[in-house]
Amino acid sequence: MSVLASLVDALGNGSIEVVDLTAPLSSDTPLLELPPEFGQTARFELEEISRYDDRGPAWYWNNFRTGEHTGTHFDAPNHWVTGKDLADIGSVTPSAFVAPAVVLDVTAEVEQDPHFLVERSHLDAFQDEHGPFPAGGWLLCRTGWSSRTTQEEMLNNTDVGPSSPGMSPECARWVAEESVLQGIGVETVGTDAGAAHSFDPPFPCHSFLLGNDKYGLAQLQNLDRLPATGAVVIAPPLKIVGGSGSPVRVVALVERS
Repeated sequence: MSVLASLVDALGNGSIEVVDLTAPLSSDTPLLELPPEFGQTARFELEEISRYDDRGPAWYWNNFRTGEHTGTHFDAPNHWVTGKDLADIGSVTPSAFVAPAVVLDVTAEVEQDPHFLVERSHLDAFQDEHGPFPAGGWLLCRTGWSSRTTQEEMLNNTDVGPSSPGMSPECARWVAEESVLQGIGVETVGTDAGAAHSFDPPFPCHSFLLGNDKYGLAQLQNLDRLPATGAVVIAPPLKIVGGSGSPVRVVALVERS
């Protein structure tokens, strides 16, 4: 049996499960918020064209409006100034859309401290336990943040601004410049920590990863249903010519015994 035939057979008999990692996309989907002097992303909106009525008696369809970085989305390198001369979302190589993944679980740490930052030492400890990161793979950071489904909960604004977990600048630099990974995935609204505006450099995950022709996935869900190693992530964005990112329906293939 060929490899693809074996895969289809495993999907059919349930030995490989398809896990949805995507947040629902609606007008209630939490959004990134920038200071008011900057442009803002659009909330998701559906505009009904017809629904089995005199506008179209046999069909239902909608127009929609939203930002490229609304909900579960894929960051292309040209999203950040450090990657402005690199790939747009329409020219990201398709092989990046199907890639192995590892899951770093820091939910216990985040429960104690919503400002928690993943450090290089956490990545070293993971590899000591589970083996090296997969070449061309995703590092998915499980923080438990996906249980927060409202705008207020997700951003977790405090007196000093948004408060959510993320990655330290040095850790982001290592992933971008020295690791074999192709990018990171997170449960928060963006790939950086809530306080990353004050880091050096500001927003290091965006700055380092996108500037090194790597990628980001944001606002993932159901990472608790993935093993630490062995899952395969499928994340094909819309092929938006010149775009900086795209909402995406992310799924993972997980082998079940």
